[in-house]
Formats: sequence, structure tokens, C-alpha cells
Amino acid sequence: MSVLGLGLLSPIAVHALKSPPAQGSSHRPSLVVPTASGKVKGQAGTGYDAWLGIPYATTAADRWTAPRRAASWTGVRDATRFGDRCAQPSGWDPGYEKAITTEDCLGLNVYAPQGSSADAPVVVWIHGGGFFGGAGQDTNPRKFVQQTGAVVVTVNYRLGPLGYLNLPELRAENANGAGNYGLLDQQAALRWVRSNIGHFGGDAGDVTIAGQSAGGSSVCDQLASPTAKGLFARAVIMSGGCALQSAAAGETQSRAFVQEIGCATDPDVLACLRAKPATAIVAAQLKAPVRPSLGGTAFPLDPGTAVRTGNFTRVPVMLGQTNSERGLFTFQNYDYLGTPMTADQYTRSVKSTYGTNADKVLAEYPLTAYPSPGQAWTAVQNGSTSYDRQQLMARLSRWVPTYAYEFAESDTPHFTSIFRLQQQSATARDFPFGGAIHVDDLGYLWDYLGQTLPYDDDQLELSHQMITFWGHFTATGDPNGSGTPNWPKYRTGTGELMSLKACDTAPSSDAPPAACSRSTRGFAEEHDLDFWGSLGAP
Repeated sequence: MSVLGLGLLSPIAVHALKSPPAQGSSHRPSLVVPTASGKVKGQAGTGYDAWLGIPYATTAADRWTAPRRAASWTGVRDATRFGDRCAQPSGWDPGYEKAITTEDCLGLNVYAPQGSSADAPVVVWIHGGGFFGGAGQDTNPRKFVQQTGAVVVTVNYRLGPLGYLNLPELRAENANGAGNYGLLDQQAALRWVRSNIGHFGGDAGDVTIAGQSAGGSSVCDQLASPTAKGLFARAVIMSGGCALQSAAAGETQSRAFVQEIGCATDPDVLACLRAKPATAIVAAQLKAPVRPSLGGTAFPLDPGTAVRTGNFTRVPVMLGQTNSERGLFTFQNYDYLGTPMTADQYTRSVKSTYGTNADKVLAEYPLTAYPSPGQAWTAVQNGSTSYDRQQLMARLSRWVPTYAYEFAESDTPHFTSIFRLQQQSATARDFPFGGAIHVDDLGYLWDYLGQTLPYDDDQLELSHQMITFWGHFTATGDPNGSGTPNWPKYRTGTGELMSLKACDTAPSSDAPPAACSRSTRGFAEEHDLDFWGSLGAP
């Protein structure tokens, strides 16, 4: 799976951050919990309880239909195992070595602190994966739950063509869904949370929607969706943007997929598509990918336009990125494939990406200034991506309390898939990623992809600090609290954001482990944003 990631009623009262229950505190009276569809029985962990694989919706027998309420069951449903992941190709992440072809996959997982009975803040986490990979089970939030006392819900949603096909034939069946079935799945999960989370100790009126990469972009999509109003009180956008392609662009992608799978000349295109096995759909999407697009009453307005004009659900927002987001993609698209970027490819990539501004970009980032074309390309992409993020920070801050950050722990072990590759391959070990790359920050909040990375003591302290920041925000809409550095609201006049990093204490030092996070105005200089701003608005 590639990791390419490349919307309220009257104000909801916020809660003070609750202290997590002490380790060893008694379990809730029972691990059997009622839901609207039936009872579920979870399992006890160390300091937390978990209910896994709970169906929150179904698409019944038909592909490309809006999600419907999950069927009820009698008795007590076992909720100690993850449900099936949604159909997707194989990839480099552990657990994804083979293609997945399951379509009955709309399940979620609930993690709650032991000893908590009611009114805990709730975090609904939307996984990344480029809208064509990943699953809720990739994220184990146990340490976040233990430290903050929050309830965390992780969600599966439809991916690739099964989630985002946008065709006139589908719009004729039901316009509200074509192009964004997977985003509607996310809303169905949020409605399940509103109806059921109180039984697990969570406060249905105190929900934060959060995600990273495609999940972060999904959060912004939901901010802009009229049908998501009332479903959450805060939003966290990690390494994600605010944009949905047009319905026309989505249809173009979808037509290419129909051609690739062999249904373009069939007199009944939908019947042909619905008769294809999931294996064929997963295989075809590798050559003809399909991403979300605008459409219907749920997603009528581009989220970028919504944020610029204030036409979105106005809730507090936390957003940010890693300091070398694009280093991962340079590696993934070139060196990982055994074909490092050449000088000619660098020039052609700049010209195809930046159009009339290409000559200015090439002059600002000349090949002679970098050890390799790949490093030059990473620097260019880091700059333009950071400028887009700065613009998003500024636009959001005009309307809502906005807290911005950059994860700048450049010595971090990279996220699980890259870390594993580095143990096996000199290409991965020697590649100059250039700092903290896309996805590196996730391991500091929760265990990602089933593994805990070998963080040093200072990095573990940074993890504790980040969980504290995120915990305060998800409980109050403000990351500030006792024991952490002051995190100012983002303002265009200062451009000040929180730089998250460890102290890198020398091993022989007697100093205790520490985090060196601090607010900084250096983001613009670090990423050459004056230059990118001089090219005009994106």
C-alpha cells in the first residue's frame, strides 16, 4: 500500500481534560455493551478496554450505494477480533503483503479507559492511505487512551473505485453518493458514534474528528459537508489538505477505470461493473486509480473554497505537518523502485508541476545546489507543500481558533514500513530523507501498524508531550494546559506555530529526558515561503 495522501449545532460545551484512571483500576461493570444493533462483548487490555470489528453500516448486496444501518443481531456479538479490511491492493506496509478483496468491511473499533463510565472526550480517527489503502486497525491508540482518558474510535471506509466511482449512471440511480461513498461511510460512522458511544463511556457531544494524510484531507472534507454538521466539535488535520476534485475530473478518472476493467462497451455499464469480482477491481485500480470528487447534497462545495469563504462547520482546528513531508514520496516513486531521479527527470517534473512558474522554481532550486536531483526535488516539493499548508492555516484562522504545528524531530526512527526497509536494504538506509517524513509523527501518538519503534528517552518524552497536547485539544479545543509550553493560536501577522521535537540529550548526559518543543516563527524561512508566495496564490 502506498501512503500517498497523497461541517455544528449550537456551540457544544467542552469538558475539562479528565485525568486518566489509575493503572489497575477496576474494569467497567461488564465488557458486554449494548448498541443500537445489538450487544457486543469486548476484551480487557492493560489500562483500557477494546471492542473490535463492530459493524456500523452496510452496503447490502449492491456496490456503489450509500451506506445503510448495519443489520441487527440477537444475543451477544463477539467483539474481540478486527473486522475485515476494505478491498485494496498489496503494498509495503506489514499486514498488506497480499491484495485484500473484502467488500463487507464497514466496521469500527472502540478503545476506552478502564474505570471510566461516562462523559469522556471522544476521538474518531480516520486512517490515511491515499484513499486506496489502509484500515482502522492500523492504529492502536492504547497509550493515548491510557494517558488522556479519552475514548478513541478507529474506522474502516470504502477505498479506491469501490469508494469513489463517479459516473452518470450512478448519479442517475442516486446523485448523493457518486464520487464520495467512502466519505459517506465516515459520516455513517460518526452517526453511529453519536447514537452509541455513551454506552462505552464517551460523550456524544464531545467528539473530535481527526486524521492523517488522506484521513486529514477527509477531516477537511467533513468540515465542508453540510450533512456532517452536528457530528463533531473539533477537528485535527495532520499532513492533509483541503481540496476535492470536481465531479467532471472524478468522472474522467472513473471512465478510465471502466475502460481498464473492460466495461466501457457494455450496454449496461453498472451491471458489468457489479458483476466483476473484487480481484478484478483491485487489479484495475492500480492502472486507473479513482479518488473522491464533489457531488450530491453531502459534498456540493470544494473544501478549499469553503475554508476560504467561511462556509464550513466552524469548530476549533489543530493542523500541521512533518518537516520533510515529501522526502518519503521521492524515495517511494524513484529510489525504492531502483531508479533514482535523473537531472532530466527533475527538470521535466518541475516544468510539468509548476507550469509558467517552472523557470523561477528551477532558478530558486538549481541542481548545482543539491547533492542529487532527488534531493532537489524533495526541497522543491517541501517548499510548495509547506506554502499550501501555511495558506490553509491562515484561511482557517480567519474563522476559527486554529493551532498549527510542525513535527520537527528529524532524528526520529522513520515509521514502521520505512524502518523495516532500512533494516533490509542499503538503498533505504542510505537514502537522504531530509528530516521527519510523512507518517513519522503517528508513532508518537499511538502504536502504528502493530509495532512500537525504538524511540530514545527524549523521544519518548516528546511522545508524552504530544499526547498531552492532543489530549487537551480533543477535550477542550485548546492544546494548552499545565506542564507544557505555551502554544499560541495561529495568526497571519506572526505565522507562529509549535515546533515539536526532542532534546537529543547525549547518552552520557545526566540530564533527564526532555522535549524541546517551542513556538516558533521560523516556519516561513525554513521552507522558503516568501519565494513561493511571490509566485501568486495557488
